[in-house]
Amino acid sequence: MPTGSNVTDGCGEEQRFLDYLYAITYTVIFIPGLIGNVLALWFFHVYKKETKRAVIFMINLAIADLLQVLSLPLRIFYYLNKSWPFGRFLCMFCFYLKYVNMYASIFFLVCISVRRFMYLIYPFSFTGRKRQCDVYLSVAGWVLVCVTCLAFPLLRIGNETRGAGGEDKCFVDLPLLDIGLTSSIVTVTAAELLGFVTPLLTIVFCTWRTVTSLREPHAASRDLGEKRKALKMILTCAGVFLVCFAPYHFSFPLHFLAKAKKIASCSQRRVILTLHPVALCLASMNCCLDPVIYYFTTDEFRRRLSRQDLVDGTELQIFCTKDLLDPDGLGSS
Repeated sequence: MPTGSNVTDGCGEEQRFLDYLYAITYTVIFIPGLIGNVLALWFFHVYKKETKRAVIFMINLAIADLLQVLSLPLRIFYYLNKSWPFGRFLCMFCFYLKYVNMYASIFFLVCISVRRFMYLIYPFSFTGRKRQCDVYLSVAGWVLVCVTCLAFPLLRIGNETRGAGGEDKCFVDLPLLDIGLTSSIVTVTAAELLGFVTPLLTIVFCTWRTVTSLREPHAASRDLGEKRKALKMILTCAGVFLVCFAPYHFSFPLHFLAKAKKIASCSQRRVILTLHPVALCLASMNCCLDPVIYYFTTDEFRRRLSRQDLVDGTELQIFCTKDLLDPDGLGSS
């Protein structure tokens, strides 16, 4: 770790602590994130025809996580060396990927929750055409996320791209453009409402309606089992959402204003600029936690990983048993 002051300025964050925090966090999540998401994509590709609707959203969620994971080695290198020798474009692209992953993950977590809820309430309304609609919805989601997340790198394009020693800066060390207090408030408010509040309310609604469906009288025991399984998946999505993204979005408005020096108090700015990166590291943990959704909420995924499929010659023998139709498997996820 390069030597230097622990604090960037009198009101700045503890720079050395944050450098170690980022480097350690990204190192810890890299291997499990890589293995978990590659394994998930392999499973969804091999058994895609056996599954139903939510698999489309799970594939896209795994792709979003994998894109972020693949950029982590470069992030680790930067925070250990505090220099970026890979060019300006790659810096901005990796910076951009972080936010694309975050909001794509939020989008697809919501889609998984809604699809599981809708399948529970209207189990006979889904056809092959619905699956095609999920593909279109996923494409629209990627376009929306990729376009809106362009604001993050655009707000970091400035002239101060080199440190005091002449080294190239990247990621959190990139300067933030001053767009004025009014524009800052409008930008942050839009990001919070569209990227966090609306998805949160959607997941809360799906959870509430699933819980109330469990209390409906005269429900068959099988229906109750399916509803409990649906609730397990929705609650898992909600748990990942809250653990990874709630701290970031609670601190994001304050960090944006502190970084733009719109908060006058030096002590307040210093606390905000130090705590927000902790929330950002929690947001990065979704790369590891998203595969938990696949493993702990889908029996079929768990069974495939717990035993080796039989191989007859060069052909994989796929177990087409009745459990493939069980809503606890991917068929109802």
